[in-house]
Amino acid sequence: MTGFTVLNTEPMTLGGHGRLSGMYTLSPFVWKCDEVYHLLLRAVPTRDDDPRLKIAEIWYGVGADGLRFKMDEGPLIFPGPDAWDLDGCEDPTVFSEGGTTYVWYSGLSAAENVGRLLRASGKDIRSLKKDGVVLDSTTSCANPKEATVIRSGDGRWRLFFEFARKAASHIGLVEAGGPDGPWHPREARIEARDGAWDNWHLSTGPIIGEQSEAPTMFYNGAGPAANWRIGWATYNRDYSDVIARSDQPLITPPKSDDSGTDIAFAASAVEDGDDIWLYYSLADKAVMRAHLRRT
Repeated sequence: MTGFTVLNTEPMTLGGHGRLSGMYTLSPFVWKCDEVYHLLLRAVPTRDDDPRLKIAEIWYGVGADGLRFKMDEGPLIFPGPDAWDLDGCEDPTVFSEGGTTYVWYSGLSAAENVGRLLRASGKDIRSLKKDGVVLDSTTSCANPKEATVIRSGDGRWRLFFEFARKAASHIGLVEAGGPDGPWHPREARIEARDGAWDNWHLSTGPIIGEQSEAPTMFYNGAGPAANWRIGWATYNRDYSDVIARSDQPLITPPKSDDSGTDIAFAASAVEDGDDIWLYYSLADKAVMRAHLRRT
């Protein structure tokens, strides 16, 4: 395997909703269970400069084909009442284990000007209760968010996340024996590369083949201007080293004549035989699906 080919890209369709139709949608996390596709995504009422008018929520929907989803009439996870997510719930990641559904998500507190990685859990997606903080913001690892959670071939749980340090975004990694931790820091092994398309900012994306000999992350990278693109990095079995990495972006936003944000940002992936369905945000306002094949 030397990489991936993008066969096509398509906009996702979100139907059957109420006020979601007037919101920007991004961070689509899609998973498949019993031949049904499930979706959680981040929805933002507006991109107004006033943060009080752009508080994000997490919405849920289901679909039969992984492209068209019927959405709920209201959000599944919404801000508050605690301060750590009072000003926004963002970037959901879902993992089910032992009869429990876990949702990791990013929470914002405007009063503290801080983001934290939080979690909710329940017997199913409709029974979630907020568990509180999983990773807090620190001086050396500020504003953790964008979780990617896997159970790898060695049985360990690994939680990749984005964090801020020295005016750049980085990929972090913690490891545990189970979903409740305790989480211990490890090296994520994906670093910014001088002179490359991902020379400044890095952020997590979905991992395919998580229990294989060569799991691959579709990660997000950018230069100083935060012009995000999607690439890939392949790990060895125990995630102790990166053994291959894309020289060029796999997905780049199309050129636009309007003032849209220059961003393509991976959020989730579903494998189905030889087909890989990669879900991503475009321009911080639309959700897309790419059809990939290994080459």
